[in-house]
Amino acid sequence: MPITPCLDDFNVDPETKRVLGVALEMTRISLGLGDDFANGVIAKQIIEISKTGERNPDLLCEGALKKLRGSLFGD
Repeated sequence: MPITPCLDDFNVDPETKRVLGVALEMTRISLGLGDDFANGVIAKQIIEISKTGERNPDLLCEGALKKLRGSLFGD
């Protein structure tokens, strides 16, 4: 799934969109998700992290996983 529909007013260049999309797919795979059901929630976390300036898909994925697991399982 492309991340573009989740970007709303976050205006990014094509390379950043690509990186965000890679991070989304990496996170989905890490969570073992086979469907697109949670893509919006995952994308939101990745986009929030990328707003800090992060552009490494590995670190975006790691940060999203940390936030998502924290939301699910607490601290």
